[in-house]
Amino acid sequence: MNNHEPPLLLFIINPGSGKASVDWSAAIDDFFSTRPFQIEKFFLEKGCNITTIKDKINASAPHKVIAVGGDGTVKLVAECLLHTDIIMGILPAGSANGLAKELGIPPSPEGALAYLLQTGTERIHLIRINDQLCVHLSDIGFNASVIKIFSSGKQRGMVGYIRAAWKVLWRHRVMEAALKIDDNIIKKQAAMIVLANATRYGSGAVINPAGRLDDELFEVVIVKKVSFSEIFKMMVTHRMYDKSKTELYQAKSVAIFSKKEAHFQVDGEYLGKVKKVQAEIILNALLIIK
Repeated sequence: MNNHEPPLLLFIINPGSGKASVDWSAAIDDFFSTRPFQIEKFFLEKGCNITTIKDKINASAPHKVIAVGGDGTVKLVAECLLHTDIIMGILPAGSANGLAKELGIPPSPEGALAYLLQTGTERIHLIRINDQLCVHLSDIGFNASVIKIFSSGKQRGMVGYIRAAWKVLWRHRVMEAALKIDDNIIKKQAAMIVLANATRYGSGAVINPAGRLDDELFEVVIVKKVSFSEIFKMMVTHRMYDKSKTELYQAKSVAIFSKKEAHFQVDGEYLGKVKKVQAEIILNALLIIK
């Protein structure tokens, strides 16, 4: 970038993201019409892959790249910016915006756009899980099963999640799992096991009060028993968990071996059933607006 040219902001826009009531492209145009920035937009088409997005980023050489969408869009853009010095921003245009909530990005278009103008930056860690990049939260078991139902339903947000959870609650079975957490091996019966890079799900449920994006660890949350009272704590009161039902470990790597296949999701994307989950931290992975 020429020192005399205004900074270039590249917006990677997912037109299929959840909040159709907001015309984010128009909001971007309106917000920056009187501000000293160059604006470029790249609309994600069906089948668009990482190579295509990387080629666009390399060709544009932007100062910041902004993911306009939900957690899936954020994950895609983060993969393209991994271990670069390009700053990433987020406009929370999806039905689930977990990382945006984690970073304190305002949900309104005006507030989120203003957040992009902050000059501070921070490097955060991410997790590589079964060859998938995880910027937020992944799990095996109960919640992944809920997401399978939730993603195919029409109702979003807290109410939609609770409805889906209620359906799964009565038929879900615990899994027998062995975990290697760094150098320690433990065996547990669990309703679900969460690999947490952040504190809360996009629905607002707080699963990992100890979570930090800028440390050198991620959390392994073992939920031994799921009950309506525990779901209510996660979703509404955010009070401390019942330790007889939930355990928390910190790790740089973990391997999970389930006796039977269990439902698996990463950043809100249901990925089928697995018997093995392998995860390791990626330090200083992404440069974000702070």
